[in-house]
Amino acid sequence: MIGTGYVGLVSGTCFADIGNQVICVDKDSNKIEKLNSGISPIYEPGLDELIKKNYISKRLTFTTDIQMAIKLSDIIFICVGTPTKKGSLNVDLSFVYKCTKEILKYTKKKKILVTKSTVPIGTGDEIEKILKKKKRLFTVISNPEFLREGEAIRDFRFPDRIVIGSNENKVFSVMKKLYLPLMNKGAKFFMTSRRGAELIKYASNAFLATKITFINEIANLCEKSNIDVKDVAIGMGLDERIGSRFLRAGPAYGGSCFPKDTKAITVTGDIFKTNLSIIKSVIKSNEKRKIFLTNRVKKILSNKIKNKRIAFLGVTFKPNTDDMRESSTLFMVPFLVKYGAKITYYDPSGEKEEFSKYKSVLFCNNIREACQNTDLVIIHTDWEEFKAIDFKKMFKNKKIKIFDMRNLYSPSSMKKQGILYYSIGR
Repeated sequence: MIGTGYVGLVSGTCFADIGNQVICVDKDSNKIEKLNSGISPIYEPGLDELIKKNYISKRLTFTTDIQMAIKLSDIIFICVGTPTKKGSLNVDLSFVYKCTKEILKYTKKKKILVTKSTVPIGTGDEIEKILKKKKRLFTVISNPEFLREGEAIRDFRFPDRIVIGSNENKVFSVMKKLYLPLMNKGAKFFMTSRRGAELIKYASNAFLATKITFINEIANLCEKSNIDVKDVAIGMGLDERIGSRFLRAGPAYGGSCFPKDTKAITVTGDIFKTNLSIIKSVIKSNEKRKIFLTNRVKKILSNKIKNKRIAFLGVTFKPNTDDMRESSTLFMVPFLVKYGAKITYYDPSGEKEEFSKYKSVLFCNNIREACQNTDLVIIHTDWEEFKAIDFKKMFKNKKIKIFDMRNLYSPSSMKKQGILYYSIGR
């Protein structure tokens, strides 16, 4: 596994746990040193224990020596980052191609080369061009990952499907053998062309992003028409053609996948002279969502933000992860600070470097500390510990305002407690 980021580390550890000998490689020596000491560089429930278990059993190795790792491996997974290029909607594939050149340099025996990173249509073709000097030694395939942050280990062990894209049929039997323990648990093994697999990942994420954006727009309509968006989502979700997942109104979608992948697939569409208008609209709507929710905060505070004390409960884009990428708070907090608000926040995954430059933003060690003497509490991320807070006991007789962006509480129950409660689409 080349790259010990989210995809490489989780996948590598889980591959080791189902009985394979796995070498995880990274050029970052500090990261490898930590991993060899049993310290995971990412926050993912259950991962630390799994790393230690397989490291002790000697099925899992961490190293900076890419030459050794390539030499000892039959299957090489490229799991390096594919971020969005600065000032562009397109994907930066420089890490993928640099990695490919390293693999070419050290390969002397036949290998299966797998792109696990999310890459646009035709990336496998470009990799083959780089490998042309030793083309006979490589079979290049696409095997996109579908791991959700916070649920990654379960998603690896019990996947809906395993997608393998190859232009050479003989490699499918090898990958079936690798994934057999998961197939025995019910995972579907889907074979397609390499380009087909590359597009499946982008198309899947674009569609899920569309569902989130769709229900957020329906939530706006619900607020104006006195309807509970939860009822609408349940009623829609019972239709098997639609399904209930990803129909939860809330902040804009964020994280490492949806924002990056929706942008990248529109660039691919433009390259192939195809206008992906729905996905382009989803991207615009999602950006507007951040502005809409910030304006809602202004309205709750009667447009008087200066010197107001605002507490954020959760700042990551979703629970059970420390990932801040594209979180709505990265827009909301600086905006509120600019207009004179004083921000406190608590997140179970710890203090965030992104907010350290703001003097009026303070990290707190617990919920009570964050909410002390506040004018407004914003529940941004639905961590488990935020689902049963006794606000009345915490604030005693003080009149408080709560903006619940995850609809964790009952409006009628909050009203009975004398709490000024605001939620999404209700």
